[in-house]
Amino acid sequence: MTNGLPANGLPAPGTAPAANGRPAQDTPPLAVVVPTRNEAENVGPLLEALDEVLPAGAEIIVVDDSTDATPAAVERERDRRSRPIRLVHRPPAERHGGLAGAVAQGLRLADAEWVCVLDADLQHPPALVSRLLERAEAGGVDVVVASRYCGGGGTEFGRGRSLLSRLSTGAAKFLFPRSLRDVSDPMSGFFLVRRAAVPFERLRPRGFKILLEILVRARNLRVAEVPFRFGSRHAGESKASLVEAGHYLWQLALLRFGGNLGRFLLVGLTGLAVNSAAFVVLYRLTHVHYLVAAIGATQFSTTWNFLLVERWVYRHRRLETSALGRFWKFALVNNLSLLLRGPAMVVLVSYLGTMPALANAIALTAIAALRFGIADMVIWASPADARHRQRYRYRIHEEVSVESEVRLRELEPFRVDDELEDPTIRVRLGRLSREQSDLVSMLASLVRHVRYDEGLGPLGFAVDIAYGKHVEIVAAPLLGHSPHVLYTNVVEPTLRWCFVERGYALAHAACIAADGRATLITAKTDTGKTTTILKTLDGYQAAFLSDDLTLVRADGRVFTYPKPLTISRHTLAAVKAPLLSLRERLALVLQSRVHSRSGRRLGQLIARFGLPAATINALVQWLVPPPKYRVERLVPGVRLASEARLDSFVVIERDGLGVRELTHEEAVSVLVANSDDAYNFPPYPAIEHFLHSGNGRNLRRLERQIVDDALAGVPALLVRSETMDWWRRIPELIGLSERPERAVGSPEPLVGVARSAV
Repeated sequence: MTNGLPANGLPAPGTAPAANGRPAQDTPPLAVVVPTRNEAENVGPLLEALDEVLPAGAEIIVVDDSTDATPAAVERERDRRSRPIRLVHRPPAERHGGLAGAVAQGLRLADAEWVCVLDADLQHPPALVSRLLERAEAGGVDVVVASRYCGGGGTEFGRGRSLLSRLSTGAAKFLFPRSLRDVSDPMSGFFLVRRAAVPFERLRPRGFKILLEILVRARNLRVAEVPFRFGSRHAGESKASLVEAGHYLWQLALLRFGGNLGRFLLVGLTGLAVNSAAFVVLYRLTHVHYLVAAIGATQFSTTWNFLLVERWVYRHRRLETSALGRFWKFALVNNLSLLLRGPAMVVLVSYLGTMPALANAIALTAIAALRFGIADMVIWASPADARHRQRYRYRIHEEVSVESEVRLRELEPFRVDDELEDPTIRVRLGRLSREQSDLVSMLASLVRHVRYDEGLGPLGFAVDIAYGKHVEIVAAPLLGHSPHVLYTNVVEPTLRWCFVERGYALAHAACIAADGRATLITAKTDTGKTTTILKTLDGYQAAFLSDDLTLVRADGRVFTYPKPLTISRHTLAAVKAPLLSLRERLALVLQSRVHSRSGRRLGQLIARFGLPAATINALVQWLVPPPKYRVERLVPGVRLASEARLDSFVVIERDGLGVRELTHEEAVSVLVANSDDAYNFPPYPAIEHFLHSGNGRNLRRLERQIVDDALAGVPALLVRSETMDWWRRIPELIGLSERPERAVGSPEPLVGVARSAV
């Protein structure tokens, strides 16, 4: 027993845990968990460094699996310091999960809201903990990752280890594209996490990659990154080894495929035996060509494998498709795999001299992983309603709330974990049949209802919106795979008019502020507003409220609506040190072309000819997601603000040159017209009237009145520039000071974010 705790770190029955005299009821502002294994030479310098940088009251939890003098070294440090330091030395029989298991135990023991995890070898700089905590307290995140691979980060690895690190990171991101979409370094061992966001009941720690486990098991965590340079080990030997590499590969497999992977592989082994036996019989007894024998043997093993997979591997999975349908799909996959196996067998037999039976077995084994992936994710996939059972909840400035079965990334800064008693908008996925639609139409006198359907069934774009106590949105399953289209083309237009009912205009304008005074900047779509905002924030002392939409109240107050910024290669070149990885920069080449002005014009042309433009748009954005990034990744050190008083209004245009004042009526008309211009893609033209005549009120007139009142007495300017240098001219016009030069790779901490903004 150490520090009043038994070896497993849990208090004895009837006792309250204490550390260095700290009463059990005191909640520390931060807990730091340090997993150790034979780090006797490192824990002293580490604990001393942490003691200097941690806030008052923060505690340190050391979970130790050592066989050397590490526990004694921790005891010596604890006796020297007033800061709470808890030591948990795990006996050999309880060292489950390796270092990841030690971290999981430390997370369970922590009392603080935020817990920081770092290694004991000083390769993770303790001074960075305060930066991680500052970013966490700025709001809008569940995890802050110290990343080696975002802008400003780096390693001191040699070429070989650096390549292996990149490959392992790439493998994780390939297998979990959604969970790790915002994470450049999921293999980092240095991170800060909100303890309430850790899915303890689902964790299966092994090896030392606990961050990957948390990100994948919890799903849809809000992640921010802070760059750091991975240093050299202070003393001792690295824990990386071939055994740990094996643990990592097995962890990836289990995370992606669960316990079904082992069962499927066992079934595959029996199927290999059946296939090989059938192959030998056909090849030897009937004397057919070995490729013909392989085709015949495949039919035997397909039937055998299907029966075992159906009865054993996926017997507990609730499925919507019929067993016969699953069999034909499984048979199709296995026979199509012959297109890969056949050429492989020809090479093995004809060029390498391999025996046909052995070549058949090798080819079968080589594609086993591919077949399992298709089986798990397609043939025996869980039904859509099970995949989307989780609810995502968003509360926007305490005025409007959204509950959705689909994660809406544009609303992530407003996400909340608590239940919404009376959400303004509910979003769910479903298939609304024609009979259901007719029934809803019959009830139209009780519930106002509109439907947009491109007639392609579950494979196409369809949405049903009903006004009752709540706004109910039912979207086709396709939109569950294309959440950006669901939000931009359905949810956001609905939100626009819900805000108007509550006295706010969701104006199509960017917003920056200085000293509590805000400037709205508006333009038609694709004019260059995003580049203007980024370059202004990068070069001048201004805080960011919004890039695309800003909430405007009639009394002249403006409120942040911080959607991710949609960028292009040209936009990226406008700022000095965007924190994007190499993979993200390369992807931007394709994304910029697909999501360019010409791409949008093509979509509008398709709609004009009566083609299913909304379906095509959803499919394109499913295959090539738009390049959207938080402003702090594009402008390191940017200051954020939640609200301000409207002090000036600027309209930017490409045609012509010069500056002129706008009349009040001109300013109002331009802002309303630009807001309309943002919503001109299907299905909005078909549902517009339904939305803005909400519950019998003329919301369009009310929106204009809100804008009219908000802009009353506010100076308005039209700034024309053919060279698009608004980022130089606007700061001069509104009196912004230049931003002091920042050291590359050392972004300033985020400040000025009010809790209401997140």
